[in-house]
Amino acid sequence: MAHSPAPTRYDNPDLYRRCGRSGLKLPAISLGLWHNFGAEHDYANSRALVLRAFDLGITHFDLANNYGPPPGTAEETFGKILHTDLAGYRDELIISTKAGYTMWDGPYGDWGSRKYLLSSLDQSLRRMRLEYVDIFYSHRPDPHTPLDETMGAVAHAVKSGKALYAGISNYNAEQTARAAKLLRELGTPCLIHQPKYHLFDRWIENGLSQVLLDEGVGGIAFCPLAQGLLTNRYLDGLPPDARAVRDPRFLKPGHITPAKLAVLRALETIARRRGQSLAQMSLAWVLHNPAITSALIGASKTRQIEENLETLENLKFSAAELAEIDRIVDGAA
Repeated sequence: MAHSPAPTRYDNPDLYRRCGRSGLKLPAISLGLWHNFGAEHDYANSRALVLRAFDLGITHFDLANNYGPPPGTAEETFGKILHTDLAGYRDELIISTKAGYTMWDGPYGDWGSRKYLLSSLDQSLRRMRLEYVDIFYSHRPDPHTPLDETMGAVAHAVKSGKALYAGISNYNAEQTARAAKLLRELGTPCLIHQPKYHLFDRWIENGLSQVLLDEGVGGIAFCPLAQGLLTNRYLDGLPPDARAVRDPRFLKPGHITPAKLAVLRALETIARRRGQSLAQMSLAWVLHNPAITSALIGASKTRQIEENLETLENLKFSAAELAEIDRIVDGAA
């Protein structure tokens, strides 16, 4: 039986923010399907996460060709949810996917060639059973492929009708300025850039944020909670069932040092004064950057989505709060 979305899902118009200088609005909190949506995960839980997010007004679902595990299965899972439960709501959804990391064997299954990007997009559309995605990203710059070839492929995806908007991810400031210029000249302006950005990784402030503002490109921050480090999960140390223990590829146990725990506890003290959890304050801090349109969250439980959306009840920071946060974080560097 198809899902009936909550009639209250659009009751909070402040949830939506214009993406750069485009006509498109994105929710300030978007749902990423990097973790917890592959074939190895419980389908019922994956379905519950997507449907709860949509019921709460989250319209943007972010995927990539290699999300799983195994690679590709997050798109298959999302396609099943979409066609089983949300078939009548495609025009209310922003669905994005990417290509740029290793997806299949051989010389044509990785990086940024026209061959790889367009073949991958066709595969993604088949897995999700879609005619088009809303945003197609070049997932990372390719040092061995001319940028005009990569951007030409992304532009072709838009002009062919297989994507509505062009995006890039993990490009530095100089690369972003060049990519934006090429896409603009090709008649398919860059809608959005997806960089890693959180309290402990502020690299975009060294040039990229200003490029996004100058070019009118929206920003969507991935890993805004530092793979769960910027939550209450680790305030008392390393839980035995934590991701850093189960899957230490990205957040390693060695990252959770006594010094880092002291920083997390100091930040959590500020968050409590603001009436927020550490995660909520960390998301609010990311969204405080004027170059950032949306924060891309992951979730394993529906309650996490609900709590993260509560962030929007307090997005303002005083100058004193920002200075105190900077002092604490700088001390951890």
